[in-house]
Amino acid sequence: MNQDPNLILPAVQQAPVIMSELITAADALSHIGPAVSVFGSARINSSSPYYALSQDVGARLAQAGFAVIAGGGPGIMEAANKGAFEANGTSVGLNIKLPSEKKNNPYQTVSLSFEYFNSRKTTFFMHSMAYVALPGGFGTLDELFEALTLIQTGKLAKGPVILMGSHFWQGLIEWVKAELLPTDMITQAHLDLFCVEDDPVKVVNMIESFSSKHLIDANRPSSLPK
Repeated sequence: MNQDPNLILPAVQQAPVIMSELITAADALSHIGPAVSVFGSARINSSSPYYALSQDVGARLAQAGFAVIAGGGPGIMEAANKGAFEANGTSVGLNIKLPSEKKNNPYQTVSLSFEYFNSRKTTFFMHSMAYVALPGGFGTLDELFEALTLIQTGKLAKGPVILMGSHFWQGLIEWVKAELLPTDMITQAHLDLFCVEDDPVKVVNMIESFSSKHLIDANRPSSLPK
């Protein structure tokens, strides 16, 4: 099987590109103000109710004054970017070429390109004060659990982590409660790091309340990892 040579480069060879991507992203996003990352599947089509939900929450976040950061691809990411873009907000796309993400969506006011996942994910966390996760696959789960891990371990400033699509997340949450909590692999406090909410109005209200409580405004850079 032919492999992309970029996938097997030693870390020492990846480092200059990763550092360059992080510096470029930090410069491009240094003045976007408080931002919210939206995670979700690239494979969901525009007829899905989850697409509509993502577009709605993207628009409402932009109307509330938050920049919206998504992965720049199709599906849930496109919907979030589209909502923010059509609401005349700041719509950030962190683009990476993948089999399911062959082209960037057109709803981006700030467009960044990444070769590596680690620099792309770090950019999400460096420039967001809250996270909204809609249904998705391994990539979405990776982003969600990395956000929770960084907050859990104190490497990232605490902020709202909100799961939208309660039916989709129900089984995973039940498994976490049944398998991780009783064995002390997590604590009840760790379960409190996220919540489930399907109403876009309530989601934005929660993020606005957190932002107001912590005096996060458009004149202050977004929260950075510790």
